[in-house]
Amino acid sequence: MKAMSELMKVFITRRIPQEGMKILSGATGVCEVSQWDSDEPVPRTELLRGVQGAHGLLCLLSDKIDTEVLDAAGPNLKVISTMSVGFDHLALDEIKKRGIRVGYTPDVLTDATAELTVALLLATARRLPEGVEEVKNGGWSSWKPLWLCGYGLSGSTVGIIGLGRIGMAIAQRLLPFGVKRLLYTGRTAKAHAGEVNGEFVSLDTLVSESDFIVVSCSLTPETKGLCDKAFFSKMKKTAVFINSSRGAVVNQEDLYDALSSGQIAAAGLDVTTPEPLPTNHPLLTLKNCVVLPHIGSATYSTRGIMSALTVQNLLGGLQGLDMPSELRF
Repeated sequence: MKAMSELMKVFITRRIPQEGMKILSGATGVCEVSQWDSDEPVPRTELLRGVQGAHGLLCLLSDKIDTEVLDAAGPNLKVISTMSVGFDHLALDEIKKRGIRVGYTPDVLTDATAELTVALLLATARRLPEGVEEVKNGGWSSWKPLWLCGYGLSGSTVGIIGLGRIGMAIAQRLLPFGVKRLLYTGRTAKAHAGEVNGEFVSLDTLVSESDFIVVSCSLTPETKGLCDKAFFSKMKKTAVFINSSRGAVVNQEDLYDALSSGQIAAAGLDVTTPEPLPTNHPLLTLKNCVVLPHIGSATYSTRGIMSALTVQNLLGGLQGLDMPSELRF
């Protein structure tokens, strides 16, 4: 066993589920751990202090790991393991220059995120939050033929922007509702699209023909601000827009205008810019906009698996071994 002075230093930016901490506690001969012991994000000053001299950094999606953090860590830093499938919070160009390995958690949150996306679509299209509020505030009186009517999936056309792992899982869950056509768009046609009878179409075709549009793409320079005024102007007035990918894919001011003017019927968001969304944000004044606090992967089992995988990636990187899920970039 290594002497204590030789143990590699690890900094963890938040409390994480016990599944990961148990694995870490069994690695006493590998590393010594310091942690920001809170459920709230680590303050920037504490992050810069905690990472000093670290060989490994375990972070979350809300932690901005930029040049300043990398400089504060210094030359010892060998691995960054993020408890997320997304990595747009990491300065990858700078990380690559320094030869630092990166671990992340794809696949394990696919099912949970797909389930949440379908739940959000149904809640938005069938106006569930409005219904709950009407029960609570006394708005529920006699039966009315068109009261709280929404839009159903049976016989509909669904368009998915990004038919990757999560997009495919969403499609598989939506088809049994009686969806008539499933359109998708992306960089290239997907071989697996045949499993869901997916039609590869242009973005314009998808936007103009879909009754439901689900955004499930990665955030890239090409997709940033993709859903803007021009995008919403091509949608059907009865269409429902759902985003469970990244907030920055959407121009939120343009979305507000589209919703408030009746250009589109409704929107459901599990991701926003910024996060958390300020309580006085205009989108929160709209009954036809359902906003969730980025809970796509929020099941106990998924978060436990994510925690364990994040730690396994971290330990692999520290010891120069294979990482279960290493980001290749």
